Amino acid sequence: MTDVKELMAKVGKIRILTNRLIDDQLAGDYHSTFKGQGVEFDEVRPYVAGDDVRAIDWNVTAKTGVPFIKRFSEERELTVLFLVDVSGSQTYGSVRRSKAELAAEVSALLALTAIRNQDKIGLALFSDRIVKYIPPRKGRQSVMRLVREVLAAEDDATGGTDLAGALRFLNGVQKRRAVVFLVSDFMVPRAQAEAVEKLLRVVARRHDVVCIPVGDPAESALPDVGLAELEDPETGELVLVDTSDGAVRAQFASVARAEQEHRDRFFARNGIDTVPVSTDRPYIQAIRALFKRRAAKR
Repeated sequence: MTDVKELMAKVGKIRILTNRLIDDQLAGDYHSTFKGQGVEFDEVRPYVAGDDVRAIDWNVTAKTGVPFIKRFSEERELTVLFLVDVSGSQTYGSVRRSKAELAAEVSALLALTAIRNQDKIGLALFSDRIVKYIPPRKGRQSVMRLVREVLAAEDDATGGTDLAGALRFLNGVQKRRAVVFLVSDFMVPRAQAEAVEKLLRVVARRHDVVCIPVGDPAESALPDVGLAELEDPETGELVLVDTSDGAVRAQFASVARAEQEHRDRFFARNGIDTVPVSTDRPYIQAIRALFKRRAAKR
């Protein structure tokens, strides 16, 4: 079990790392990507020549007999919510860090960028239940708490992934439109897959959702190490696998590839942006690429 001293050392390391990665360009890209997308109704006022006729409030116009238009004001601050998977599978890592540590780093980078723009950030951790919920608030301390909670949850990570339950929870607590970063390995039981996709469609219509699939190279390609006992971190089930058998490795890779392609097609069909990250490679370029793709769409 990670003691408090070790946990705080990890938090400090992530804070230093992510602060180095955030530069003016990244903060500016975030601002142009997410700022100003949400507008809220302010008031109605009489129509004047030159106003956009699409903004006419026909209900008020019909009642008064005089044309009125709807006036909107841009939301100056955003609510950014991190929905982070802390199930048993997130503790896995075949290289220098676990998926949970990577999730904490990526979340910290995005949260620190959001704080620079005076946005509010909140956090919901989930496994087979909602582990912790921190309502959105401003301030740099909110970011460090986010990192601390994600890393601390890794220590007690057990059980499966109830992504459907997490999405229902999000719909219940976050009524106003928010930017939602869903950070998970998306290892969902097949029985839940249909419900998860249906709920994710609903959430994506209500909120600005960005999915961040967190992976590890050993999850897509088995290394050739002979007989190996593999353990499912969420169920504890043990399976003996002959990794020296080329057919076994090929089948494993084929299944992993098919699942990833299905997930990618679902995201694309529903207009959900994704930022795949992996424990064996840097993620900053993937974040920059996301901002550029979104800016190009505007």
